Amino acid sequence: MKNLRMKAARAGKDLSQEDLANLVNVSRQTISAIEKGNYNPTINLCIRICQALGKTLDELFWPKE
Repeated sequence: MKNLRMKAARAGKDLSQEDLANLVNVSRQTISAIEKGNYNPTINLCIRICQALGKTLDELFWPKE
């Protein structure tokens, strides 16, 4: 499932995929794969992404009903 919430949060902070990748110490391709729904990040990576974007795990990664 695509992670449009993460993509929107990243865009809201005016960050490119490369910028976010550098902040959380992964490749741009990893950020792209998460946003496309092709990769499930570890909980540690989820936490780093949330911290970088100022969001909670629920806001970015918990599926909405």
